[in-house]
Amino acid sequence: MTGVLVTGGTGKTGRVLAALLRERGVPVRVASRTPPAGAPAAVRFDWNDPATHPEALRGTDRVYLVPPVHTTDPMPLVRPFLAEAERLGVRRVVLLGSALVLPGAPGALELAAHVRARPGWVVLRPSGFMQNFLAPHPLGERIRRHGDIRTAATTGRVGWIDAGDIAAVAAALLATPDGHTHAPRDHLLTGPEALSYQDAAQIISHHTGRPIRVVPVSVAEQADVYRASGMPHAFATALASVDAGIRTGRDDHISTAVRDLTGRPPRTFAGFVRQHAARW
Repeated sequence: MTGVLVTGGTGKTGRVLAALLRERGVPVRVASRTPPAGAPAAVRFDWNDPATHPEALRGTDRVYLVPPVHTTDPMPLVRPFLAEAERLGVRRVVLLGSALVLPGAPGALELAAHVRARPGWVVLRPSGFMQNFLAPHPLGERIRRHGDIRTAATTGRVGWIDAGDIAAVAAALLATPDGHTHAPRDHLLTGPEALSYQDAAQIISHHTGRPIRVVPVSVAEQADVYRASGMPHAFATALASVDAGIRTGRDDHISTAVRDLTGRPPRTFAGFVRQHAARW
């Protein structure tokens, strides 16, 4: 057994995944742009610096792939990395994709298709992250500072999922080189229920005692909020357009993949809120 390279190793899912793999005795390399000094198995990795890629991949045969953030087309950066991974003998890649498709951004779909076409490689398509309701995400920051949720999704519902459940699924697929070899190459990941932003606001209000309002806005106004948080213009526009899809009911789906792959049910939104109530 060699080990797993966890890209985005200090992020929402990567940090939890690395811990879960270590609990199973799996060697892990935690990749990030600024690895903590003295951290065990930490390795520098920068999508914009291809010279860091071979060293990060050294001694691994599995990869948890978190694409570059805040871009509508990850392929120019990710394609050469995956070619290097194949050259070095990586047997399994688990891609953190998304069930929430960015309009006008075919690069993410192209990346998912590229991974899905390789034997033993897998795409995870999680729904919206519950962690988005926490700062520093713009949604969570707005709740914390102003007590409201601004959205263009109206009453559309999303099967919000906890990042820890995504990590648990990834761990099940990466713990052994050939784990779940015959499982599907694409997994829709959701929580146990689909909730609108109004539903989420009511749950947060109930468990924190702080009234949270939902403020309807247009897609253009939503994009302005994202741009003001520092997101690039094109990505902010595409991300805001996701709300238009939610509004149509496109993302009102529930799957059993978390239970099927981990043997336990996914966390409820109420359970997530109870854990993090002090942060609002």
